[in-house]
Amino acid sequence: MSTAQRAVSEMSETIYTPDSHLGFRWSAWRRMFGEAISARGLTWRLFVRQISSRYRQSVLGYFWAVIPAILTVVTFTLLNRARVVDIGQTDIPYPAYVLLGMTVWQLFSNGISVAGQSLASARSMITKVRFPYESIVLSAFGQSVLDFLIRLVLVVAVFAWFGVVPARTVFLVPAVLLGLSLLTIGLGYLLAIANAIFRDVGHGVAVVMTFGMFVTPVVYPPPESWPMVLINYVNPVSPFVIATHDLTTKGYLTHPGALALGCVVAVLLFLIGWRTFHLAVPRIVERV
Repeated sequence: MSTAQRAVSEMSETIYTPDSHLGFRWSAWRRMFGEAISARGLTWRLFVRQISSRYRQSVLGYFWAVIPAILTVVTFTLLNRARVVDIGQTDIPYPAYVLLGMTVWQLFSNGISVAGQSLASARSMITKVRFPYESIVLSAFGQSVLDFLIRLVLVVAVFAWFGVVPARTVFLVPAVLLGLSLLTIGLGYLLAIANAIFRDVGHGVAVVMTFGMFVTPVVYPPPESWPMVLINYVNPVSPFVIATHDLTTKGYLTHPGALALGCVVAVLLFLIGWRTFHLAVPRIVERV
């Protein structure tokens, strides 16, 4: 018996009735939370299995978590110094600024990518065993969290190299990243459903994520002039990237209203995505 199947067998029994998954009543949410808690062991085992298979025959192993960020930092640092692109002034050395922004952005972009592919990738499992399928998406997002923690070590090293001392408000950054994680998981639920039905979605997400980095203040400071300043409010990821920079280097929020709105959007998308996923997946399993 595999670790995933053993985890399923250890879960508490849930009895489903014809209307178990209908509506948005409090009883439905309570059942969903109960299933998520009982499936935490399964989620962890799926995460460990995915990480093990991901790096099993890899020569560079965990270095792949930081190589894309390093290449991006080097590329834009050279372009900035050569005046090929006009980046603007940053309040900390530019390599440290870009690396911090890339670390936050990749938590979102990688999380979206792996979560969106997770349901289709687990076809052999979900067609044979009935369990809370949310575990598949959450374990996939866990890979992005692990990569983020690995890149965070590099961020600390680069900050130390340039003598950048974080502001005391840096301890509030995890709360900002929690909001970004809810946004990522909520969108991941919706994309996992869409990609299970239409495989073109996965390719589209890759294109959108590549373009999205350039409309998010990752490699340049937040624009302050119209109409480019609009991206700070239209792009749901921008407030979290900006807030992370602010709390790490400035000690205060420059766009608190945008962050508050971003958190509201993140919570709503998480709840909508989770509920939609819970309702839809049992009905589309045969199409995966």
